Amino acid sequence: MPVFAVERDLKGITMDQLADAQRRAIASSKKFSQPGKDVRYIRSTFIPGEERSMCLFEAPDASTVEDVNRDAAIPYKRVIEALDLTP
Repeated sequence: MPVFAVERDLKGITMDQLADAQRRAIASSKKFSQPGKDVRYIRSTFIPGEERSMCLFEAPDASTVEDVNRDAAIPYKRVIEALDLTP
């Protein structure tokens, strides 16, 4: 299944807010998977000095990832197909 990167600008976010956003992303992914859309939150990377984040999701298409993020109420700049090269 394809992997998608979600770019976020998170100016002024606290670590508590970041943890809450991650919990919402995971919960929303599970919610969308139940009806059979097969979406999975993989991980996030946060760059504190730039207040930016990149989150990876596995999903059939970018629009499903956008739906998950809208449902979780997490702002994003764009969703792009990516390759997860974790060894």
